[in-house]
Amino acid sequence: MRRLFALLFCLLSPVSSLLPASERPNIVLILADDLGWTDLAPFGSDLHETPALDQLARDGMKFTQNYSACTVCSPTRAALMTGKYPARLHVTDWIPGSMPDNPKLLVPDWTKFLPTSETTLAKVFHAAGYTTATIGKWHLAKVGTNESYPEAHGFDVNIAGTDKPQPPTYHAPYKIPTLQPEGPPGEYLTDRLADETVKWIESVKDRPFFLYLPHFAVHLPLQGRADLTEKYRRKIAAKGADTLNHKNAAYAAMTESMDTAIGRVRAKLAELGLTEKTIVIFTSDNGGRVPTTSNVPLRLGKASAYEGGVRVPLIVSWPGVTKPGSVSDNPVITMDLFPTIVEMAGLPASAARTAIDGVSFASVLRGGTARTRDTLFWHYPHHQHYQLGGAMPYGAIRSGDFKLVEFFNDLHVELYNITADLSEKTDLAASNPAKAEELRKKLHAWRTEVGAQMPTPNPNHNPAKPEYTPPPGKKKAPPGD
Repeated sequence: MRRLFALLFCLLSPVSSLLPASERPNIVLILADDLGWTDLAPFGSDLHETPALDQLARDGMKFTQNYSACTVCSPTRAALMTGKYPARLHVTDWIPGSMPDNPKLLVPDWTKFLPTSETTLAKVFHAAGYTTATIGKWHLAKVGTNESYPEAHGFDVNIAGTDKPQPPTYHAPYKIPTLQPEGPPGEYLTDRLADETVKWIESVKDRPFFLYLPHFAVHLPLQGRADLTEKYRRKIAAKGADTLNHKNAAYAAMTESMDTAIGRVRAKLAELGLTEKTIVIFTSDNGGRVPTTSNVPLRLGKASAYEGGVRVPLIVSWPGVTKPGSVSDNPVITMDLFPTIVEMAGLPASAARTAIDGVSFASVLRGGTARTRDTLFWHYPHHQHYQLGGAMPYGAIRSGDFKLVEFFNDLHVELYNITADLSEKTDLAASNPAKAEELRKKLHAWRTEVGAQMPTPNPNHNPAKPEYTPPPGKKKAPPGD
């Protein structure tokens, strides 16, 4: 009985760090919105200037095979906070999602917020004595309410986070109720978030902190600062648009602004003497939106089932541990960040016990070469027909070199050797049926294990009409995800 009480005490008591407070590293977790795999200079952009992230890559480790948990944003954000697959959480689409007018399949009754019962990274660090803040986009609350806002998930401070998927504008007045006072006319949102961040870091410099910095950039609306947009217009003209993969001046300007904001954060850390005791992590919530940007050589982009929809940048700087300028091809996915961050911070392994789908890759950051995981899964029982290259409801698995996608509308599968065919041009399902069946069985078994919700036939579907008909005069475009 005494042992039982001791176990209960450990489970219910605040987490105690294995390191004394003076030695606990700070955590800065930066999440870009809709930033594609090749949108940064260190990942191959032929236009965008990102000197701060270039430096972060030189200081830390760049991952070439990092994946987002979903092809759209809210599920990935939920997975990042909890270390659980979106399918397990039943948070499987951007909140609140969107349906085509004539779907063949109806989406399941999914959860359109992150339940406050979930254990988040912020709760774990708060319990460990860290001060916690989120500055930027949240998009995990019930639509039209402040229910399930960051404050209910372990954050001491919430600046700019609401239920909304995007800002009304990047130029003040912003009309974001959690970003006060309102900015002066013309102030740029990404610059303002940098101002708020460096001010907050200054206020907590003598305490260990966990900072989640989910930028709105580079999500729509497509609004770069005028000076930077003009800079890139000239640069594109000088290079010749036909020679470039990246050729959107406003998008390039938004990317540079985000990079500058990150540079300001790192400069503040250096000014305060915190660089060597601060872990900085940068990634994106899903692939880049096509045609706003290009993910070449990856196929398509945001909303699609292919690599362009889910392969995203990841850079980790762990001072004194990670070899500067190192590169890893170890496959990792959003949920892995939870246990990895907990381990890097020196918290007990029990602090990550709820992150049941995450696998720590801290050993890789320490210089190890062994793969930390071999299989990744995706589950998207929704529709993205309104986006260029948008997906029908699908499930997918990557195991070793192979990736299989199963489309739920007709249950056909596609099989690709990702290592040999990064652009997913050659479907091997017909020529290698044994491998296709092997991966399909693994995918189905995983769906059962996590309790994945499946779409159901629409009794009112009209097979004579398309599932989605764009409004007259409009191309496929996102309604705000």
